[in-house]
Amino acid sequence: MQRLTEKTCVITGAARGIGRAIAARFHHEGGVVIITDVDADAGEATAAEIGCQFQRLDVREEADWLRFAARVPAIDVVVNNAGVTGFEKGMIAHDPEHASLDDWREVHRVNLDGTFLGCRYAIGAMKRQGRGSIINISSRSGLVGIPGAAAYASSKAAIRNHSKTVALYCAQQGWSIRCNSIHPAAILTPMWEPMLGTGPDREAKMRTLVADTPLRRFGMPEEVAAIAVTLASDEATYVTGTEINIDGGLLAGSAASPA
Repeated sequence: MQRLTEKTCVITGAARGIGRAIAARFHHEGGVVIITDVDADAGEATAAEIGCQFQRLDVREEADWLRFAARVPAIDVVVNNAGVTGFEKGMIAHDPEHASLDDWREVHRVNLDGTFLGCRYAIGAMKRQGRGSIINISSRSGLVGIPGAAAYASSKAAIRNHSKTVALYCAQQGWSIRCNSIHPAAILTPMWEPMLGTGPDREAKMRTLVADTPLRRFGMPEEVAAIAVTLASDEATYVTGTEINIDGGLLAGSAASPA
């Protein structure tokens, strides 16, 4: 039985990575899926592969969201997934001492402003029927400090908190509009490729990066998508304002040694 039949679902930043995996799983579960991305070429290619709709959307821009809302005025599920690390154009300083204000602001524009605007759109599009599911993709980095990625960690922590605020606000209004956050740790997406490379030491780099993860491996985008499906479905109608960690046991409190 498909779990999202006849539900209209919007996923931002869905041309690749976690967003793409969520879009594919939602489509498989019967959802009417609309993926968005700032990269139109990649977004259109992904939509064609999955068999869903694509609309270009820059989550930083309020005008883009207003145009999108006019085209898609009613919705059942919104996944605010679009995000950046700040290292997309190379390894620049993102520590608290050396990060530039412009670089700090740009990460927050995408990650936090984009999520704020996505939540605002979702509320407006869902309140007509008084129900829906908002899923915000935060990060394990939003739960702990990350010295070398201060803006990323700050933005993801703010997404975690804003998700709870949205959940409480919607409940206060008497709507069954739920809002939850997902917190992935090391998920093997294209985001990691600049760090891993394609050389003979790729596997060794991967092992090093997950050495402190009890399950000793990267997570896969499909594993995040599985959680998103549950939160989007009617199986989770009593789940709101919560956060789900997908981290291979990293935040459990202690590392497990191999048997």
